[in-house]
Amino acid sequence: MAMKWIGKLAGGVLGALAMGPIGAALGVLVGHQIDEQSEAEQPALPGEELTSIGERFFRATFRIMGYLAKSDGRVSEQEIAAARAVMAELRLGSEQVSEAIGCFREGKAAGFDFQGELATLGRACRGRPDLARIFLEIQVRAALAGNNLQGPVRALLAQVAASLGISAFEFAHIEAVLRIQRAGHAGQGQASGARRTDDVALAEAYRVLETTAAASDAEVAKAYRRQLQRHHPDKLKANGLPDSMLAHAKQRTQQIIEAWELVRERRGIR
Repeated sequence: MAMKWIGKLAGGVLGALAMGPIGAALGVLVGHQIDEQSEAEQPALPGEELTSIGERFFRATFRIMGYLAKSDGRVSEQEIAAARAVMAELRLGSEQVSEAIGCFREGKAAGFDFQGELATLGRACRGRPDLARIFLEIQVRAALAGNNLQGPVRALLAQVAASLGISAFEFAHIEAVLRIQRAGHAGQGQASGARRTDDVALAEAYRVLETTAAASDAEVAKAYRRQLQRHHPDKLKANGLPDSMLAHAKQRTQQIIEAWELVRERRGIR
């Protein structure tokens, strides 16, 4: 079944963020060129090629997710729920959910060609490191919710990362940030006495921005801009990310901005 990703407006995602500091920050990014580039920009691709990349990315996402879930010999109810949660977070339509479930089943089936799928994914992400990172983030998110990266899953994810040109250090950072995000969600609504201290929250904010408390204000601001650009929906869409995956970029962008706001306030940066 051919999936139509291109043609929807990324503005739908941006519009959902129109209120508050998140929308303001994204508006600035849309209207002004970021002065620090983390990677060289890719030339604009023809629509058909973008569609092909998006379809390969989508299918690989759920095939590999299924393969990882089955890697210990069985797929648990928790792992199925984790995959379903990813589909819900990505706000897939009914046809897309059906396609995702079909791909998940292909991945967990006996004889699935994991190496072949990695090779296909690698071709789709070649020269697009931000796209590769998004893929790994989605897989780590599902694996954390599914079995907390127990058993063979961690080693397989490390293999996925290596095949996409993502270092072990970057993989560890992605895991740490997503664990912080999960802990934050789990802590919502708890009594104030059980909340994390400000110092712990600040330390986590620095990790999200991939910088440290020892960095200068200018270095922290540069790290913020770098992280924000890396997950900017427009840039990822231009590199072939399916529209259905933009919700993930939105969530990461929100986390980055919230981390920056906390650091900026504590440092008195205006």
